[in-house]
Amino acid sequence: ALLSSVMATIIGTTAAIGIHNMKKLKKKLVMNLTYIPVVNPDIVTGLSLMLLFVFTKFPLGLFSLLLAHITFNLPYVILSVLPKLKQLDKNLYEAALDLGASPLHAYHKVILPEIMPGIITGMLLAFTLSVDDFVISFFTTGSGVSTLSIIIYSMARRGINPKINALSTLLFLTVLLLLIIVNLRTSGNGANKKRSDLKW
Repeated sequence: ALLSSVMATIIGTTAAIGIHNMKKLKKKLVMNLTYIPVVNPDIVTGLSLMLLFVFTKFPLGLFSLLLAHITFNLPYVILSVLPKLKQLDKNLYEAALDLGASPLHAYHKVILPEIMPGIITGMLLAFTLSVDDFVISFFTTGSGVSTLSIIIYSMARRGINPKINALSTLLFLTVLLLLIIVNLRTSGNGANKKRSDLKW
């Protein structure tokens, strides 16, 4: 879950910056494609990815599971980062270039610090969804590779076990804690923006 969320965050942030710089029509088309994994039922996504792996003869295992988690987490990272990019003052980036910074250096020193709250929110969302997911993991994993959700499901099939209660509680508390952190960060960022607007 941690590895997939970190990779989804890196790819998703880069994609969000690319989408933000697109022209209006192209941006609209890409955004419509981005929404598909969000509105798709998990079972459809899981089956589609499994069929893709089977068709391309990609072995089901850790890497297929990792790719599946990155795939369904990407839209959530993109949708978390894009609002922060829209709030950016375009003059900041141009000013950095005028002062002699390279485009890469300007992005690293000017853009990334400004959109960091969105990046962190996206990563927390990706981690929460990855930990919580069962359906997509079930269809895209191979023998010898299990997630926490799959372990709980396997235990439940063999009958009620105290370990199931402990693992379920652990999973619930982890997801709840991460959701609280995401909500607090979102509320805090909104309050800070209002205060800065009032100062102006």
